[in-house]
Amino acid sequence: MGRFKQRMYEDYRHEFSTDESYNAAYKKVKRIKGFYSHLKVYIIVNAFIIISSLNKGYIGNHFEVRGFNNWEIYSTAFYWGIALLIHAFTVFGPDVFFSKDWEQKKIQKYMEKEAQNKNKWE
Repeated sequence: MGRFKQRMYEDYRHEFSTDESYNAAYKKVKRIKGFYSHLKVYIIVNAFIIISSLNKGYIGNHFEVRGFNNWEIYSTAFYWGIALLIHAFTVFGPDVFFSKDWEQKKIQKYMEKEAQNKNKWE
């Protein structure tokens, strides 16, 4: 953590450390920042791989130009892109399997079911 961030954190820590909404927002911002860092590394690394793979190479007794039609050039970008899409979906997308209050609804449902079973035999 930089000195400015650390000093700012120390100044305002007592105000925000117990605030639940601040902690949730802080975690969300960290997740978004992590995704953008992942995206930046993806673009830089894959641009380097693609540009460096398009050079001319001496094969046998003639030069051969490796072009855009070679699958090996794009395989890293393709599979890493799938992982990047999954990362984006986890950060920005909705919860597909479990909504925000899914756990609370399930607990309530089982508590009601248990209460019905207790009252059934009385």
